[in-house]
Amino acid sequence: MVTTPRALPAAVLLAAVTAPVATADPAPRTELIGETTLPHAMRFEGTTVGGLSGIDHDPATDEYLLISDDRSQRQPARTYTGRFEGGEFRLTGTHPLLRPDGSTYPPGSVDPEDVRYDPRSGRTWWTSEGERGDRLIDPAIRSAGADGRHTGGIPIADNLRMAAETGPGQNEALEGLTFAAGGALLVTAMEGPLLQDGESPTTEHGALARLTVQDRTGRVLGQHAYPLDPVFAESPTGDAGNNGISAILSDGRGGYLVVERSYVSGVGNSIRIYRADPRGATDVQHVDSLADAEVRPVRKRLLADLSEFDLSAVDNIEGITWGPRLPDGRRTLVLVSDDNFSAGQTTQLITLAVR
Repeated sequence: MVTTPRALPAAVLLAAVTAPVATADPAPRTELIGETTLPHAMRFEGTTVGGLSGIDHDPATDEYLLISDDRSQRQPARTYTGRFEGGEFRLTGTHPLLRPDGSTYPPGSVDPEDVRYDPRSGRTWWTSEGERGDRLIDPAIRSAGADGRHTGGIPIADNLRMAAETGPGQNEALEGLTFAAGGALLVTAMEGPLLQDGESPTTEHGALARLTVQDRTGRVLGQHAYPLDPVFAESPTGDAGNNGISAILSDGRGGYLVVERSYVSGVGNSIRIYRADPRGATDVQHVDSLADAEVRPVRKRLLADLSEFDLSAVDNIEGITWGPRLPDGRRTLVLVSDDNFSAGQTTQLITLAVR
């Protein structure tokens, strides 16, 4: 599946992405390698395991880093470490994320979403989505030591800040984080369009979300429009569905893997992973609104649709990382689902092989 890179008005562009475009160049083949789940409300070192919304892999130790999106409402905001052993996933540690003064985050003050190992320093980098409700809380990009101690961060792009009539929508803010260019760049993804960029996806049209490229000081080097698919089904209950970016991962070649996560009440989830190529895309960091602008979005090609694999369920995938290579040279992708601390959902780890 490919979206056109031609510069088009946003209204025309969103109509164009409602249908796939045939291509003679097939997407790379993917294969399901394994699936494992963790028990609901599992207890580990005094915490409730759940809400896992980001994952990363350290090739030096073969250990995985995960982050919970608990807003310090059950226990303090925190990360976990773990590893695969005999096809099962075992947690090995947990640390609270700390504020600059060394205290834990108060309830409701932070919304952790994604996490990455720093390939240069070994520190942890993580994102907080932000909040648009009774009060406005800007999204944030922060760094921490292995023990959760605050070590700094970088500012977000000005147009991603919360304001009364502009900035991210509620639950459509800073969702994905990845390092690129060997750790020289940080790339973040908004889950959905900014308020000024138009409507969220519906079954009739997609939307444009922003991918932002920054250097390690926070300087914005570029920002691109990413074309989200329309919502995949109508809800039998009449509720509105949605589709947005839930994770982003550098492909190591100047592009990204982007997870589009769609949910429709009464139907369930659709999870698609795309390869996104920003080459030739318009730099939109100075475009106030994408709603009526002529922009050239990133190109994308479907890599995997989880509905095509023999999984126990297609749940709320929110994290993605490269895992170790297989003996035949293929790379593995490890995905994690956020169960929202709900007994009706699951904490699921899925391993795919990518040729």
